[in-house]
Amino acid sequence: AAAAAAAASASAAAASAIASAAADSCQLVQGHMGAASQRSTAAAAAAAAAPGVTFMTGKVDSVSHSNGASTVKLQDAGATVSGTLVLDATGHSRRLVQFDKKFDPGYQGAYGIIAEVESHPFELDTMLFMDWRDDHLAGTPEVKARNDKLPTFLYAMPFSKTKVFLEETSLVARPAVEFPDLKERLAARMEHLGIKVKSIEEEEYCLIPMGGVLPTHPQRVLGIGGTAGMVHPSTGFMVSRMLGAAPTIADSIVEQLSKPCDKAVAAGGSARPASEAEAAAMAAAVWRSAWPVERLRQRAFFTFGMDVLLKLNLQETRSFFNAFFSLSAFHWHGFLSARLGFSQLIAFGLSLFANSSNQARLDLLVKGLPGLLGMLLELAPTVGDYYGVKKEQRKAAAAARQGQQATAPAPVSTR
Repeated sequence: AAAAAAAASASAAAASAIASAAADSCQLVQGHMGAASQRSTAAAAAAAAAPGVTFMTGKVDSVSHSNGASTVKLQDAGATVSGTLVLDATGHSRRLVQFDKKFDPGYQGAYGIIAEVESHPFELDTMLFMDWRDDHLAGTPEVKARNDKLPTFLYAMPFSKTKVFLEETSLVARPAVEFPDLKERLAARMEHLGIKVKSIEEEEYCLIPMGGVLPTHPQRVLGIGGTAGMVHPSTGFMVSRMLGAAPTIADSIVEQLSKPCDKAVAAGGSARPASEAEAAAMAAAVWRSAWPVERLRQRAFFTFGMDVLLKLNLQETRSFFNAFFSLSAFHWHGFLSARLGFSQLIAFGLSLFANSSNQARLDLLVKGLPGLLGMLLELAPTVGDYYGVKKEQRKAAAAARQGQQATAPAPVSTR
């Protein structure tokens, strides 16, 4: 019933999942953005209430699996909740989903404010996306040296002539650029631009893990959002990927839960999985819908992009984005929004290289080679039967043939 409700109200469920998945990444202080997240969760609860879904408030301690069922243990007085499938949407806390390799991502760090100011220099109908200029650091050589090595850029979104959102962002670094450093760079930038803050309506401290290994897949606990590695490894974006994945995963959950129900109707048995093997197969099918092979290949390319960006200094980063934004809108829009398939990403990469300066090409070759080799190693398993589906289909077909042979009537001999 819960899965059916999720499918029926996929948009609300996605909004709720995004709010949960973002919880460990960005802390929103003193403002209406936190309230907006609460309203999204409330909207999801209201949309799902009619089909009989129950929302609970509690802190999960652990999950265990036995005999085809999962039991979630809460920290509150040892309370438990049981079900067939458990979906983890807790961002990057990684408490329930399991990893079989070290999780070593890059980090996007940002410090931002929504502020009332005396004035600002930005056009009201234009949002500033990536301002990599560093002339505001001319009087602070120490900060300028840090920025040359680990560059940051400015987002600016004006609401009016006296109200503006400003954010200083490190695209990706390992380890992350510290918040005091980001605040210092933003303060220097505002002073250079002549922006005098009258009051701060809201502050944002944002730290987004990017890339890193995916959780073990398949596994008994399902994942969505940050906990399932859905953050774009090259940009830190996730919302569009989440909105696309939520209905697909909900549909897959509904389909898998219906299988034991169909068996129960036909044979009069239990409507739950009869064994751990059956429950694991159901979870594996949902993981395949969350991470089809084409998405795995796409993510490998994006991780390669992140590996390159991690190695670029300020001047190299500027050259990279000069070439990036000179590409067709189809390519750079598609890259940022994760809408390009793997073959299209190969064309994107070749176009980027062709549009780069000679020095930028050399930088890409020298600094991109290790990441390219890593991508090829990551892609290798996807060439074959990655999830073992064809193998299972062959086994099922062989078992069916054996069953037919066993039930076939014996040949009659006549003389």
